[in-house]
Amino acid sequence: MEWRDQGAVISVRPQGETSAIVEVFTHAHGLHAGVVRGGASRRMAAVLQPGSQVDVVWQARLSEQIGSFKVEPLRSRAALLSDRLNLAGLNAVCAMLRAALPDRESHPNLYARSIALLDALETPGWPPDYLRWELALLEELGFALDLSRCAITGSREDLAYVSPKTGRAVNRDAAGDWAGRLLPLPAVLLGQGPASPVEIAQGFALTGHFLNRALEPTLNGKPLPEARARLLGILARDQSAQ
Repeated sequence: MEWRDQGAVISVRPQGETSAIVEVFTHAHGLHAGVVRGGASRRMAAVLQPGSQVDVVWQARLSEQIGSFKVEPLRSRAALLSDRLNLAGLNAVCAMLRAALPDRESHPNLYARSIALLDALETPGWPPDYLRWELALLEELGFALDLSRCAITGSREDLAYVSPKTGRAVNRDAAGDWAGRLLPLPAVLLGQGPASPVEIAQGFALTGHFLNRALEPTLNGKPLPEARARLLGILARDQSAQ
């Protein structure tokens, strides 16, 4: 069996003395692993970096086998590795994909959003892009949030909260005395204006709440990936240092 696709390297681990098992998030074949012969060499190490865009040919005798990859580089994102925040963002994306998606299941829409986010990590001010990517991830998992109108009044104005149970927006007046039981809805998730550090933190709390629910069957009581927590920690420390 054989197929060819493009994707982003998500993880690399040693296999024997000279090879590596490489996991790639591909356009048509989803998360897919394969053995790269010679993947432990210095030449291939530069290609097999998390985030790198690659062209892969997968081959195996049977479809259920791990198979092998032939890898050709398309685009390096090595610049992300030299910046603490950008590297944390990259690691969070890779970890969340591995935690959320089943192997070998195509997710073309999320793939396109993920590649766009990896590109955005190379530019300043990307945390709002990451938050909107987590909204897309939730949608892919069947937990799409309805932030378009108030669940109570139908109004599209002054949306300020989200129900932690339904994932639907609630405007400020309709929330009333129940506001304390709702999750704050930062304007950044509505695509309104620049995002303050407080809004970024609120956005992560909101998406994190629903990601925990969506991934509960696979997490088995464990928290979301540590890489995501490290990203939040860096963002919080950078804010406190300002």
